[in-house]
Amino acid sequence: MVSEYEKQRARNIEQNVALLQSLGLDKPLLEPKEKPRKTKPLGKKRKATSEAEIVEDAPTNVKAPRLSSEVLTDTSVRRSSRNAGKKVDYTSEQQRRDPLPLAYSSGVKTTENTGPLGSEGGGIRTYDPKTFGTIPGVQVGTWWETRQGCSSDSIHAPWVAGISGGSGGAYSVALSGGYDDDVDLGYAFTYTGSGGRDLKGTKDAPKNLRTAPQSSDQSFENSFNKALKRSSETGNPVRVIRGFKLKSRYAPSEGYRYDGLYKVEKAWMEKGLNPKGYLVCKFAFKRIPGQPPLPVRADAEDAVEPKDETASKAEPSV
Repeated sequence: MVSEYEKQRARNIEQNVALLQSLGLDKPLLEPKEKPRKTKPLGKKRKATSEAEIVEDAPTNVKAPRLSSEVLTDTSVRRSSRNAGKKVDYTSEQQRRDPLPLAYSSGVKTTENTGPLGSEGGGIRTYDPKTFGTIPGVQVGTWWETRQGCSSDSIHAPWVAGISGGSGGAYSVALSGGYDDDVDLGYAFTYTGSGGRDLKGTKDAPKNLRTAPQSSDQSFENSFNKALKRSSETGNPVRVIRGFKLKSRYAPSEGYRYDGLYKVEKAWMEKGLNPKGYLVCKFAFKRIPGQPPLPVRADAEDAVEPKDETASKAEPSV
């Protein structure tokens, strides 16, 4: 027997799919699929020098020169002998940016993300993330192992929050998990707003506010929801990243991927999927045309649109 919750969820999904299709998806006829990234093989190790050469070339019983007391007392910072006489700034920030994490570059780990890998450190941002539109140097399809990397490259600043915005509108949103009746068709998706959850959390997860039950209506007065509603009025583009936890054929198989610019086409309120029927803020996003096609997961089904198992059993929408 299908529960009332599942019936309502099926109705909401059906309505959301119809709404998104009415916007026009502008999707390509053939959608590319993720392909495993080819990692470069490790370089051949240098042949070990023969024992004869080692014995012949290596000096015997040679001690390292002892530093004079004048050098040792010249600074309060301890230095190695190779830095003797050199002026070294130990207080300056040293940054290192590898093209790939060690696990990938060594061939131990592979990924199906075919786009370039973004920053993974906590370095200083080059550009302000509180900017509408593209971030210079970060192309569509760039991916990161963590949300910290997205923040470092100014694509989506918050490490946890799904919405980043200000008084002028939303700068970016992250799709990762979401509500049960949200629909992601890649080139358009529905998004449920923020707020309305019990700040005390749940009995099993008292500090996990993301899974806390909804205890009040959401509102467009919430700063995050207000930013998205403002975007629906201005038409300013919003950067979108998708995470591996998202239940969608367009979600990356791992990490977080920048999928380009979208516009908030509609903002409204409706009854949410909760026992007491608290209201939620809903938003419909549509991808701006002319961007690279979105890859679909290699294990995704070939169905054109997602189908809900309970849809056929659900009551017709009104």
